[in-house]
Amino acid sequence: MNKVALITGATRGIGKQIAITLAKQGFDIALNYRTENDSLNETVKEIESYGVRCLAVKGDISSFEDCENMTKQVIEKLERIDVLVNNAGITKDMLFIRMKPEDFNQVIDVNLIGTFNMTKNVSQYMIKQRSGRIINISSVVGIHGNAGQANYSASKAGIIGLTKSLAKELAGRNILVNAIAPGFIETDMTSVLKDEVKANIMNSIPLKREGKPEEVANVVKFLASEDSSYITGQVISVDGGMN
Repeated sequence: MNKVALITGATRGIGKQIAITLAKQGFDIALNYRTENDSLNETVKEIESYGVRCLAVKGDISSFEDCENMTKQVIEKLERIDVLVNNAGITKDMLFIRMKPEDFNQVIDVNLIGTFNMTKNVSQYMIKQRSGRIINISSVVGIHGNAGQANYSASKAGIIGLTKSLAKELAGRNILVNAIAPGFIETDMTSVLKDEVKANIMNSIPLKREGKPEEVANVVKFLASEDSSYITGQVISVDGGMN
């Protein structure tokens, strides 16, 4: 039986690349999505082309009930969950002085509470299995902060604290919990930035280029493999030396 990986926010960008990379490694894939889109069908077909099963599960991760239902669907259809990748997230960037409570709360609800909701539900099955990998996608701004991203930075910093605490709690059940902190990665989200904004960001990156989604996905591949069997509670930055 193939191992099963559940990835949230997996129809585009980093999440999509993580799903494809793990499919190439022989994982059956459960894709979480929130809204129907063309990319979903394309991603499912591409994953299935690698000879593995792919299950698309619809749900809003900020809803505990949705997360509970999605987890049950994956267990019913694919029988197990070996790897959970908490990737789904949103931004609502603006200076703190202009930020409304709902702008702050919505980002926390999806990015941080959503990670709690998924992990709470999936970890129950992993505890019964006495094995599992939980990989949380944080961000360099969760470590260093960033002007105009107080809500996003707070949510991603919270994910790091959650990761480190859960690593200590779940180690006795052979469940490893780690985080990845991507820097400036080439995605739809970054493609809309103005050239001068991109240039300023490049100046802060020693490698002088954007990262690629594959470069984040390859770290997920490592953390999901047996090669990382003595690594837990860590935050791995994929940022080209940015600090």
